[in-house]
Amino acid sequence: MNETFLSGRTALVTGATRGIGFAIAQALAEAGATVAICGRSQDSVDEAVRRLTNVPKGKVMGKVADVRASTDVEALFEWIDSETGGPDILVNNAGLGIMKSAAELTVKDWLETIETNLSGAFYCSREALARMKKRGGGYIINIGSLAGKNAFAGGAAYNASKFGLHGFTEAMMLDHRFDNVRVTHIMPGSVDTVFSGRATSGGSAKADWKIAPSDIGEIVLMLLRMPERTLVSQIEVRPAKPQK
Repeated sequence: MNETFLSGRTALVTGATRGIGFAIAQALAEAGATVAICGRSQDSVDEAVRRLTNVPKGKVMGKVADVRASTDVEALFEWIDSETGGPDILVNNAGLGIMKSAAELTVKDWLETIETNLSGAFYCSREALARMKKRGGGYIINIGSLAGKNAFAGGAAYNASKFGLHGFTEAMMLDHRFDNVRVTHIMPGSVDTVFSGRATSGGSAKADWKIAPSDIGEIVLMLLRMPERTLVSQIEVRPAKPQK
């Protein structure tokens, strides 16, 4: 397989300053794509771009954007248009988890979770779809969670956001499959990231049973390699040997 099979294509990865998003951006750049990333602070975006520019095959650029704000998202896509001509690939990865019972959740907790994990994916997808339809097609990949199909105690807001993302992704796939826009929902279980609360920088005895962020990057590349006649609409990803 051509190692630079994404040469000439532009990808946007949201929430890509660390963890899964960073690993996906790195995989896309290594495959030759021009990769745009976003995050909520200038320092984190600058640091991620600095680290990603060590990848020699693709071009990486970054911009501060809060996906909870539709105006930020509009500005982000206008910037990508001006820099690259528009996105061919969108990876909606930005997300957060506030784990509290329904009674303990504040209104702020609820809104922050729903607006980041669900509304942010809608805002970005809406901008991407308008452009992809004009460009003749594209690929949208939403990074969800197994928590979008399996509720757990303490996950009221997080579960709601991820269940919503699951429904949104499936409906979007059905809406736009004949526009040559493929849509896939990747639902990982336990991933070794800061988000999971027990991250390590290079794996450890405590976390080596978890999915590595780079594994999700490989799955994204697998999807993009699939022939256009074939759509993998959902992927559930679990640790092969979870802790007992």
